[in-house]
Amino acid sequence: MISRIFFLRHLPFLALFLFLLPAAAIGREKSSSDEIINFALLDIRGKYYEFEKVRSRTLVLFFTMNGCPLARQTLPKLRDLASEFAEKDLQVWIVNSASEDDRKSIAQEAEKFSPGALPVLMDESQGLASFLKVGRTGEAIAINTATRKILYRGAVDDQLSEGAKKPKPQARYLHDALKAFLENRKIDRAETEPKGCRITFDFASEVASTNITYSTDIAPIIQSRCVACHSEGNMAPFAFNGHKKVRSISAMIQEVVLARQMPPWHADPHYGSFKNNQGINREESRKLLRWIEAGSPRGPGPDPLEEKVLTNKEWPSGKPTLVVRLPQVERIPATGILDYRRINVKNPLTNDAWVSGVAIRPGALEVVHHVIVRIKKDGRDHSSDDHFLAAWAPGYTVSEFPAGTGKLLPAGAEFEFEMHYTTMGREQEDQTEMGIYVLSEPPARQLKAWMALQQGLEIAAGDPDSQTQATLHFPRDTVLYDLFPHMHLRGSWFKYTLLHPNGKKETLLSVPRYDFNWQTLYRLKEPKKIPAGSWILATGGFDNSEKNPHNPDPTRTVRWGDQSSEEMFIGFMNVAEEKK
Repeated sequence: MISRIFFLRHLPFLALFLFLLPAAAIGREKSSSDEIINFALLDIRGKYYEFEKVRSRTLVLFFTMNGCPLARQTLPKLRDLASEFAEKDLQVWIVNSASEDDRKSIAQEAEKFSPGALPVLMDESQGLASFLKVGRTGEAIAINTATRKILYRGAVDDQLSEGAKKPKPQARYLHDALKAFLENRKIDRAETEPKGCRITFDFASEVASTNITYSTDIAPIIQSRCVACHSEGNMAPFAFNGHKKVRSISAMIQEVVLARQMPPWHADPHYGSFKNNQGINREESRKLLRWIEAGSPRGPGPDPLEEKVLTNKEWPSGKPTLVVRLPQVERIPATGILDYRRINVKNPLTNDAWVSGVAIRPGALEVVHHVIVRIKKDGRDHSSDDHFLAAWAPGYTVSEFPAGTGKLLPAGAEFEFEMHYTTMGREQEDQTEMGIYVLSEPPARQLKAWMALQQGLEIAAGDPDSQTQATLHFPRDTVLYDLFPHMHLRGSWFKYTLLHPNGKKETLLSVPRYDFNWQTLYRLKEPKKIPAGSWILATGGFDNSEKNPHNPDPTRTVRWGDQSSEEMFIGFMNVAEEKK
């Protein structure tokens, strides 16, 4: 005991006792031969990092938590390691997997104990640490990105051990393993014992003791976050209609949750609050991932997923006042790239009408990429900012306009349906419908569609982050309701920033991982009052590299255009100007 006290007093951080515990890894069942599934994390600034997009030969994950003395003292070693090896050979990510550390406190920790250029990422669900069976901070895991296999895991070196700290390391485990791998030599020691602070995993014991059950905890998450698409008659390829199906696909659920691909809600939760938030929160993802790791047990109780759900053949907001459909069946060929089809449809109403919402229902979900409906009068757009009536794309789930607002549908107008079809290997037929909900009296505010757009795009071949921006001025006091970013296949990230007249900047929405497959409208939980003289700054980036799996051709320079192989940059907004 005297010896231990002596050593503790002479270590620079009094909290060393947190990691001077038995060093056996907790529940480590994976071996270094196991394949690493895709995963994605945000850093403390909200930037998106995805394993499959790593461009170096090796990736090192170093697990930490706020206050861990070993982790703090190891940061300079990791900085030196990243400097020693070329960027094409090595990337190092610092990963905080502590259950209670949040973005603000992690950022404060990083400011005190500078990681330099190394990104500090947040494993908020603890899903990555749990999947990799990381039981302590201070563990480094080096991954061969080509084979997705672990080449080394364990301590960075042997400098710190129980009750002692050597003046300098005598064995540089991580460094030697990386050097051997990059020089195509055999790694002498591929695994060592990490000596860091124990990581507490939320919900792990609850699953084991059946306090988390499929019936009361897991099925409701699937029901609220997944079933709207993953059900009979809807767009997803299989239906979550009970425990048997969920369990059969649970390994894939684990991967898409870890990769932040599903559920398809891409807003950074650190900014803004949205009424139609379909994202899985931290507590839900932790429960779901722990349940899957426990073997996806059925357990007692009824199965909520066996209940009937709304299908694409029904109107989500109830029966519309009137239904307008394409005048004839549109035939879509089996293959090829198709031009947009612009189809005019007569408005059956003979008087001016105010509309409280519009729902678009595609007739052939497999080939309808998107639908935009505009109001045209005398063959022209109704006006510059209120001709846009409605849109549909996968992920665009809002059909009602914000409360107290409406759009004017003038007598004698026509609807122009902009139909973007894609081919899917066999001929299809479509006759898309539009349901219109008419108000009995004019609304308090007229809803208008504004946009900040940048048409002067020039995205260089191979550029992984070609950045651009657009602005929009607010000459009068205005209420902002919705934000709707739009890019194409190379779109990577998008952000809306409000620039107040007094110079203050406010992030309204950040989408760290833009996904063209999901055109999401983000409706503010509380409408935002924007004072006259403000500006909206829309910023974003395009990934035109070979690491972008959606990229049709990373060898060409890309400019503005209608087709998905070209690009757009539009920050749509639904607004209502205050009355003078």
